[in-house]
Amino acid sequence: MEILGIAQQGLDRAQGQFEKAASRIAQTPDPGGVDDVVDLLQGKNGVEANLRVARIADEMTKHTLDLLA
Repeated sequence: MEILGIAQQGLDRAQGQFEKAASRIAQTPDPGGVDDVVDLLQGKNGVEANLRVARIADEMTKHTLDLLA
């Protein structure tokens, strides 16, 4: 289903953003860069949002199949 593909792409992008920000924070001797923390939180929120999209798409598919049965 196309919605699941879009959610997967979003998950991949958000996970990459999260991992890059986490890596920058881990490599900084004195972490505290606001930009890195913002990127980390945006990545986290992106993962959560795309997981919700995938779950809702799955629920919609199940409901559609129930209606057709």
